Amino acid sequence: MLDPLIFLRGSPFAGTPEISYPRAVTADAPRLPGGTWQAASIPVGVRLELQGDAEAVVVAYRTECDARGPRGPGVGVGVGQTFEMWVGDSLLATAPAVHGEGTVELPLNAGTRTTTVYLPERMRPTVLSLTPVGGSLEPGPPRPRWLAYGDSIVEGWVASSAGSSWPARLGRRLGLDVCNLGYAGAARGEIPSAEHLASVPAALISISYGTNCWSTIPHTAELLRAGLDVFLTVVRQGHPDTPVVVTTPIRRPDAETTPNRVGATLDDLRVAMASLVQARIDGGDPSLTLVHGETLLDESLLADGVHPGDDGHAVMADRLEPVLRKAGPGT
Repeated sequence: MLDPLIFLRGSPFAGTPEISYPRAVTADAPRLPGGTWQAASIPVGVRLELQGDAEAVVVAYRTECDARGPRGPGVGVGVGQTFEMWVGDSLLATAPAVHGEGTVELPLNAGTRTTTVYLPERMRPTVLSLTPVGGSLEPGPPRPRWLAYGDSIVEGWVASSAGSSWPARLGRRLGLDVCNLGYAGAARGEIPSAEHLASVPAALISISYGTNCWSTIPHTAELLRAGLDVFLTVVRQGHPDTPVVVTTPIRRPDAETTPNRVGATLDDLRVAMASLVQARIDGGDPSLTLVHGETLLDESLLADGVHPGDDGHAVMADRLEPVLRKAGPGT
């Protein structure tokens, strides 16, 4: 049996007996909005990366619940309740998980390439051991860490599988250890989240939020601009030179020209974010990159009027790839 921790990727924060792979600092749970902590308790994007000549691997695991934290309305029942095996952009196989303790044998046929195994994230899994079958296994190569902060669109709603969200696609494509810090229904630039980003070594950081500042907790343009300024200041305290890519919100038809309860349209919020980031770039932050979110996705690729479906996530990955390659650590 092999120690699963040396194969684990996408989990930058220390776990607890209750939550093995949290996506935020557990001690800060009382300082975070409830929705952020609830999302952070689901190990979105946490995975195993395997190499070797083994024919298969037996994964012993434990899950805490039947299902938790769906990826959005209309997503299939089994999403987040299976192990998924990917090589590059190809999904090779899936295997269902059970509630409680279990084992699953996953076939491996990647040859010299890395097989990525996404966990049944909605069931709050813990990997207990790995046993190679018909050969040997070793961890995939170490990769530069990418901290991807954002809302449900970063988390992967409403992608049909854990490996088909735009951050997961780009992590595999660019050879980055992507840590998905997307919090569905939350992620409004809270300062504890900025402190978490600042506290973790990283080669690349992306910040992509704003739609929940129009809806869930309404912001004015001035409030969002001031909050993002402080958020970036805190991030820069831990990462003075790390490339940071800020993406303003993608288009959302019901919000573009509709004022929220404090009078701001989503376009107002987008303009405020863009102007703040551009001002910081002009003021002497050459490692900061601005992406205009309205250019990333056509509205026809929104599955529910807010979130991209699989085709939309693929397009976002394609359009963000050259940006991250240019900004990132030799990607």
